[in-house]
Amino acid sequence: MENKSLTNDSFYAQLQGVFNDAIGNKEEQFDLLTVEVKSDKMFEVIKWMKENTSINYLTLIGAVHYPDNDGREYAVVYHLHSLTENFRIRLKAFLSKDHLSIDSLTPLYAGANWMERESFDFYGVKFLGHPGLKRILNEDSMDYHPMRKEYQLEDATREDKDDTYFGR
Repeated sequence: MENKSLTNDSFYAQLQGVFNDAIGNKEEQFDLLTVEVKSDKMFEVIKWMKENTSINYLTLIGAVHYPDNDGREYAVVYHLHSLTENFRIRLKAFLSKDHLSIDSLTPLYAGANWMERESFDFYGVKFLGHPGLKRILNEDSMDYHPMRKEYQLEDATREDKDDTYFGR
């Protein structure tokens, strides 16, 4: 079943019809549909999209750290695209810092391999079922994930900087 003339509203309604409770809030920024999906259903939703719609191109997997959101400190963000319909969608799954894992998309998209490794490397997100989840850009000896917002941006003891020039 291939969708023709995809619109944000029609596709969101279709997702809600198929996945009901797994689909959460939506937003539209710059005409890009963003849908929140329960983390344990993300693989199933993306698999359904790939097999039943023209949305079959994985553009990006990334992570975001929201340290002040209790129980939703991390988000894994997926960008997918229908090349034939020129339709884009962003899916977000929120994860707790205590359960920082989500199913890998490598069985669906070979290109997910490196994107998932990057999110693991920088944020510590574990992708369950990934064939070789290890650091991709940082040293293996690193015992932290540098893009988390729990680290200071710079050394607070520096005296050679005048922060008034930087609006601080």
